[in-house]
Amino acid sequence: MTSRKSTSTDRVHDAVLTFDYDDAERARRVERAIRPEVGDIDGDRSTVRLAREDERLELTVEATDLVALRAGLNTWFSLVSVAEQAGDVVA
Repeated sequence: MTSRKSTSTDRVHDAVLTFDYDDAERARRVERAIRPEVGDIDGDRSTVRLAREDERLELTVEATDLVALRAGLNTWFSLVSVAEQAGDVVA
């Protein structure tokens, strides 16, 4: 995870979360589980972008302040964790 100041005037902080999986299928399952939440749980102070390439999943959380960034990171870490655990049960 990296955190850095953004050049955007709306979102001044961001963090990039990268999750590497054993195979592309597992990354796809996690992506499909959390994708409906993208845009749905964004608030006035934070947003997220989701990208996947093969077995790598990347989330970029952007926020107006550090408190909102921390809250966004906690939310997305939890969502990814639940998706991974559910995938383990189904797989």
